[in-house]
Amino acid sequence: MAGSKARDDRPEANAGMLGRLARTRMWTTASMALERFWPLVLPLLVVASLFLSLSWFGVFRLMPDWLRIGTAAVFGLAALAALYPLRFFRWPERASVDRRIERANELEHTPVLVQADRLTGSSDGFAEALWREHQKRMAAKLGHLSSDLPRTGVPERDPWGLRAVALLLLVTAFAFSAGPFGGRISDAFHAAPGAPPVPPRIDAWVTPPPYTGKPPIFLTADANRQTDLFEAPEGSDLTLRVTGGSGEETLSYSPLDGDTLDIAPQGEAASPQAQRAGVRQFAGKLTTDGLLMLKSGDTEIGSWAFQIKPDTAPAISFIGEPKRALNGTLELAYQIQDDYGAVSGKAGFEMLEPQAPDARPLYGEPEMPLALPRKGAKDGAAKTSRDLTEHVWAGVPVRVKLTATDASGQVAMSEEKEFRMPERPFTNPLARALVEQRRVLALDANRRDRVLDLMEGVMLRPDETITNPSHWLALNSVFSRLKQARTDDDLRGVADYLWQIALAVEDGDLSAAERRLRQAQEALKNALENNASDEEIEKLMNELRAAMQDFLREFAERAQRDPNMAQQMPQNGQELRQSDLEKLMDQIEELAKSGAKDQARDLLSQLQDMMNNLQAGRQQRQQGQGQQSEMRQQMDKLGELMRRQQEMMNETHRLDQMQRGQRQRGQDRGEQQGQEGQQGEQQQGQGGQMSPEELAEALRQMQQGQGQLRGDLGEILKGLEGMGIQPGEGFGEAGEAMDGAGQALGEAQGEQAVGEQGRALEALRKGAQDMMQQMQQAMQGEQGGSEEGGRQQSSDRDPLGRPRATTGPDFGDTVKVPDEIDVQRAREILDAIRKRLGNALSPEIERDYLERLLQMR
Repeated sequence: MAGSKARDDRPEANAGMLGRLARTRMWTTASMALERFWPLVLPLLVVASLFLSLSWFGVFRLMPDWLRIGTAAVFGLAALAALYPLRFFRWPERASVDRRIERANELEHTPVLVQADRLTGSSDGFAEALWREHQKRMAAKLGHLSSDLPRTGVPERDPWGLRAVALLLLVTAFAFSAGPFGGRISDAFHAAPGAPPVPPRIDAWVTPPPYTGKPPIFLTADANRQTDLFEAPEGSDLTLRVTGGSGEETLSYSPLDGDTLDIAPQGEAASPQAQRAGVRQFAGKLTTDGLLMLKSGDTEIGSWAFQIKPDTAPAISFIGEPKRALNGTLELAYQIQDDYGAVSGKAGFEMLEPQAPDARPLYGEPEMPLALPRKGAKDGAAKTSRDLTEHVWAGVPVRVKLTATDASGQVAMSEEKEFRMPERPFTNPLARALVEQRRVLALDANRRDRVLDLMEGVMLRPDETITNPSHWLALNSVFSRLKQARTDDDLRGVADYLWQIALAVEDGDLSAAERRLRQAQEALKNALENNASDEEIEKLMNELRAAMQDFLREFAERAQRDPNMAQQMPQNGQELRQSDLEKLMDQIEELAKSGAKDQARDLLSQLQDMMNNLQAGRQQRQQGQGQQSEMRQQMDKLGELMRRQQEMMNETHRLDQMQRGQRQRGQDRGEQQGQEGQQGEQQQGQGGQMSPEELAEALRQMQQGQGQLRGDLGEILKGLEGMGIQPGEGFGEAGEAMDGAGQALGEAQGEQAVGEQGRALEALRKGAQDMMQQMQQAMQGEQGGSEEGGRQQSSDRDPLGRPRATTGPDFGDTVKVPDEIDVQRAREILDAIRKRLGNALSPEIERDYLERLLQMR
């Protein structure tokens, strides 16, 4: 039983013993290989360490060429000689490894060799059993084997430890190579540098993107030589020019989060001719923080650190809900925020109602570009209105999303809003039917047959459904065109024709005038946004004036034909007079030409709102019976008086400027001599100026006109007193100022007259406000002080924000529109600034300040 148990355990015991033996052999083999290889390779390592030490210490750079080449050759021969001993390397045999293990572990009777030995001769069972028992006993001695450490014998061969000196030199040279005087390995194979070149001239600057409005940054300016970190907008253009130097200058940019980028010479500076002339120019873009370094060979010439200000993406959001204006246009109020201002925006529409899978629409979604906020506006609020009632999506539930794009191409999107697209209401049943079938055809061209059937049904009894013969002829024409249409372009032409017929049935020719007016307003708006020239603005203003005349004429004709509409129109012209429109358009043109584009756009927006209210036919309540009507008439006269006083002040100011010009020219002529003075007088006479006699006559006429205004004021005050209204102190002050203005005009004192007229105008406004309060109290008393009446008195205003005809005219205290004198003074100030800038002797700080003033407008 014991022999059986030993036989069962032997395979497992042998497996463990053999694994330990294999691992010991592996480590012992590596140790023996190292102790044989290390003495043979050590001479080669010493030669290599000495070569690297001389290179990193920069010794080869200081040697003349013959010595450098000779030293390199010596090191090459020494390296070849050091390779010769390697031919004697032999890998350890297995028997040698086993004997090394037995010596290292002090084992007797060669127990390691016994495990691999075999019996020889004829097979004998007893001998084999005896041999196995011997192996078993020897294997018991192998329970704790260990490998031997390598014995290279190097200390015996190098008793002085010179190999340590080579290692110490290598470590020291490697640390020295990182300094400014350190050498390179390639120095042994390159010629020594010659005499240092002439110091190059370096001009470096950074140009921010134009849309940022930032000035260029001159890196090499004297004021920036002590700057450690430059801040530049993302996408700025870097330009560096080197004049003179060795011609080996290189430029690189090392981002903080990436690899170093080499910037190659650009343009003509990279050509051989430019290099021979000693000019090298580099250009690139700055996108991330990093270090710009200019080198000549291995020598650093200059470096500049940059902190890049990223261009943040814009943000856009709605302000309120999309709404329909009074005239049917779609109004969108929104807010756009961007660090440098967005350059474009648009509204994207998506139809909410699902269409048939095989639908073939003839039109895409409506296009609605967004007006951008004024530059420098803190809140970034803006509003866009567009007439989309002609689009086939009018009256369809849609989803709208706003997008804004900045100059770098970044796009922002707003939240989505759902609403029903504004549509034009049609009261005529035939017009409604035509518009409905136009929408059906435009949304799905595959339903053309259905539209044909319905139109044929409408035309069965034309005497009952179509009263106008021209309408029946138009329907017959569009029916034939639809029946013969073959392509989508033909169908789109039919859809457009259906819309024109519907407008003709509903409104006659008024729609054409409306369309022309809106197109003129839109063209002028785009021109102001694109900074068009004065000639282009003048051309568009003439078109707007002509379109306005056509529209008002058509609107008046329609009001005469429609009694209900006539009742909704203003009765006395106070709310919307043609003179007001003309003056407002003159103001828009004057502001646009003087450079105040933003103010011109604001006035154009007010004009559009005013025309929207007029086109919508806002219901006006008729008040003005009895005494209230008389009060209103007196206030209208007062408003007309103030308007005339304003015009007279503008004219007086103009004559005063001409009078000063004549005085100045007289002084200039007194200083000139001979023929030069006569030629100057002739040129001035041909320039369209008034003679002194004509100017004096004009001032006398102005004096008479001022006296007439004073008399009209007295009559207005008598009329107000007759109605029980006591004039305030402002009217008395206005009368005194008018008398003073008349006296100053008689004495040809234009500047004093303008001052008195301005004081009279301000006093009239003050007195009118006091009188308005008395009238409102009187009217509220007659109406019983009802809540409805009070609310109407406080909030009922015309499209320009002025009090309606029920409460009196506008006295200039609500709408801030620059008058002619303000515009003229603004031009004089701009001319003075430009003249001062043209003076080459002006201090630099003053020139910078004046340039900023010009940019503020």
